Amino acid sequence: MSTVRMDSLIKSIATALDIVEGGLLGASTNHGKRIAVLCAKMGNVLRKSPEEITALAVCAMLHDNALTEYILSEQTGGYHDPAMKKHCEFGQRNVDSLHFKTNVKDFILYHHERADGTGPFGIREGEGPLEAELITIADSIDAAHHLQRLEPDELPAIREIIVKESGKSYGRMAAETLLEVLDWPTVISLNDRVVKQTAAAVLSPWTVDIQTDTIFGLANFVAKIIDYKSVFTQKHSTQIANKAWFMGKHYKYGPQELAEVYLAASLHDLGKLAIPSDILEKPGKLTPEEFDIIKDHVKLTWELLSDIEGFETICQWACNHHEKLDGSGYPFGRKADELDFNSRLLANLDLYQAISEERPYHPGRNHADTMKILYEMAGTGKIDGDIVNDLNVVLAPYDGKDLPPPD
Repeated sequence: MSTVRMDSLIKSIATALDIVEGGLLGASTNHGKRIAVLCAKMGNVLRKSPEEITALAVCAMLHDNALTEYILSEQTGGYHDPAMKKHCEFGQRNVDSLHFKTNVKDFILYHHERADGTGPFGIREGEGPLEAELITIADSIDAAHHLQRLEPDELPAIREIIVKESGKSYGRMAAETLLEVLDWPTVISLNDRVVKQTAAAVLSPWTVDIQTDTIFGLANFVAKIIDYKSVFTQKHSTQIANKAWFMGKHYKYGPQELAEVYLAASLHDLGKLAIPSDILEKPGKLTPEEFDIIKDHVKLTWELLSDIEGFETICQWACNHHEKLDGSGYPFGRKADELDFNSRLLANLDLYQAISEERPYHPGRNHADTMKILYEMAGTGKIDGDIVNDLNVVLAPYDGKDLPPPD
């Protein structure tokens, strides 16, 4: 495989983000997808090009991508940001890394602005990109009125609100355009039963080479979202990805396999976004029920990645990271003959990172202490001892320090 369907991968990431938003803010299911559909329809009315509509729909789908980082930063950074400016800034920075074919400057940065200038940045209608105003009005209307369960007799009242708030909460052009697309057939297409298919139809196929900056930007984008789920995992996925890159270099992987293993490492904990933070950060031993919830994160990662065209190998590597050679791992209970080399590699790297970084139930460990535990596990036949030896060679010089990203 040398290409990745970015549109399919982004839809999977958006599904995970909807889970996060529901858990953190109580947002309704499939919120991001509904915003994407409304924005794509408005883009069509405004005669945007297919590339521009895809960029707008993707930004709409990912408009709340920085929620985990923003909330964790508030908890640990000591600043108070009731206007959520940081949430907008972090979100824009993240989508900028995706290297769109068209300009997306400030689409997410200004998605909480108001037409009258009373938003977080004081931007009035027309002072920022129209696309940001489209995301704003779609986001606001769906959040306030739960379009996925709207009744026919409720729609006229919502249209009246849009008219009333035109020029105040919403830009006039954005309000006029939303009114043009917000009819009953559109509302039906936003129902939870069908919105995934509706959203899939608004994104044009977007295929990129796996070795491009776009993929590395996406890998870092996703890893940040996952890692900021908990104060104890702020570097977990990014460091496993960086270590996977270094190990791939050690094994003399070609550029394509390096990119594939890096992407698999970045995505391996995608399903952890659905795990409640109080379980991830529990200082004591987990109950059997809590451990079952933890184990479910791999199943969700599989569900999110397994249907992406051409992604089969990367999905396998990502989802085998808790398997053990003796079959005692989860969620599939695979044994040695079912686990290829890169599956074993990512399993070892995940263990190395989890053992070495501080967690609620153990302090951080240096390289030597981490390797001692890994050698014990290799000795009992749970993990690949040859890979453990290689980790010792490659990672010893860093002795617990962070590895830099790929050059």
